Amino acid sequence: MAKAPTAIKTASVLAFERKLATSDAVMHAGQWEGNAWQPIRIQEKAVRGTISNRLKNATASDPAKLDAEIQKPNLQRVDVAALPADADTLRVQFTLRVLGNLSVPSVCNDRIYQDELQRVVEGYISEHGFTELARRYATNLANGRFLWRNRVGAEKITVTVKGSQTWQFNAHDYALRHFNDSDESLKSLAQEIETGLRGDGFVLLSVEAQVLLGAGQEVFPSQELVLDSNSSKSRLLYQIDGVAGMHSQKIGNAIRTIDTWHPLADELGAIAVEPYGSVTSRGVACRQPREKMDFYTLLDNWVTKGQKPDAEQQHYVMAVLIRGGVFGEKGE
Repeated sequence: MAKAPTAIKTASVLAFERKLATSDAVMHAGQWEGNAWQPIRIQEKAVRGTISNRLKNATASDPAKLDAEIQKPNLQRVDVAALPADADTLRVQFTLRVLGNLSVPSVCNDRIYQDELQRVVEGYISEHGFTELARRYATNLANGRFLWRNRVGAEKITVTVKGSQTWQFNAHDYALRHFNDSDESLKSLAQEIETGLRGDGFVLLSVEAQVLLGAGQEVFPSQELVLDSNSSKSRLLYQIDGVAGMHSQKIGNAIRTIDTWHPLADELGAIAVEPYGSVTSRGVACRQPREKMDFYTLLDNWVTKGQKPDAEQQHYVMAVLIRGGVFGEKGE
């Protein structure tokens, strides 16, 4: 008598290491036409601000109370970073290591589930490769998305990527809301990234962006989370050995902002790849489990039930695995 097939259950312990390993970014200042660079230092400012927050109705509607409230000093001590008066250009540098072997999780306590998951991932690679994902990651390097606020209003931005060869991009030539741009340089860089994701070779990219902002203009390193309630500063900026910097997590978030396959894409454009499509700045989860568009529903249906999602959602699921994380099933 034939043995019934074993039902596949999601592993209770399942984790993937991230495959796009970014370093912290360091920030220097110089002239657009020059080659001399100096570190950008974090400085401290103590300012007397005005009371501008929304007040209670009782205070706002009473002129005497309002006058008394706005006379109170709003004293602040904050960190700031800016280009020197004799420098008009910001330089941001970091490295990106691309890892392969996506089909094997770093931790999994269920051999049957792991074998099926490996079959699913290898089937995706055979059918699609990493061409689409690599092209999108390459676009986010070329367009300078990793600069975040430093990109806004810049007159010129050039991005130089060094790997097996050197690529140079004018960031303004590449869109932020879609990934339809294509040229030989972008294709070549995408192929390099795909080589790393496939595990066909060692891929380490050195990325440098130069941003023409204007002499003395403020720049924006990462902001540190103030965990100490007794801290004398209301804003702490990140620095690496005294040099202004950006967190590796922030750089990585920009590179994986490739999800245009979520239900709110027309409104929000590309968002970072997250299991629930979370956009904290808008307070919204774009991939709701009730719509069966979240990572866990798609992955479970694909691996345990054999329900293969459409190609776009397959790209999304693989992008989450590349992002890495702990994905085991929790007990009720």
